[in-house]
Amino acid sequence: MPAPKPALLGPLAANRFRPPRGQKKVYLPNLPLTYLRTPFAPPNYATFITPLSFNKLDLKDYLYNLYSIPCLSIRSYVQQSRVREDKPGARNPKPRRWYRPRAKKRMTVEMPATMPFVWPKAPSDLKAWDKETHEQAKEEQEEEQKRRGIQGRNLPRADGGSLREQAEELLKGKKVWRPGWMDWDVRGGAPGTQIGL
Repeated sequence: MPAPKPALLGPLAANRFRPPRGQKKVYLPNLPLTYLRTPFAPPNYATFITPLSFNKLDLKDYLYNLYSIPCLSIRSYVQQSRVREDKPGARNPKPRRWYRPRAKKRMTVEMPATMPFVWPKAPSDLKAWDKETHEQAKEEQEEEQKRRGIQGRNLPRADGGSLREQAEELLKGKKVWRPGWMDWDVRGGAPGTQIGL
């Protein structure tokens, strides 16, 4: 019996198999996708924080349908949070009640080299964002936290000297005593106004 002849195969077409792309239609996305600034990554890599239920195909469809960006590859990993005692913001934190905050999912997308994204430089003049007021508020909050903390008893009083000095000034007649409630108007008027009863 003669040996069977091998079947002749034609040349394989390039990109013969392509995974489905753009099949999931997203009209109004209600997904919190956070684009992270990664200064040490190449410009054709983008990193996102995504919901835990978000998968690679979802991100691929999202970027393709909304921004017309094809994805070459996507890497994802779930970053677990540290275990802490009790839930954050609990009124009465309970010791030895362990709680792990929700994990975060990060996805890194490789885009084509022809579509790089370079972050704009950070602005040097921050007056438009009222940076000075923000810094002053931050300093005041830190001072208040120090004053109300355990070491706050040893710090000088913010209202000007000790109680002994204030009492001596009242006795000598340098200052006139006035009750504190008169400086605060409950009805929203200016401080020091008379309240009609």
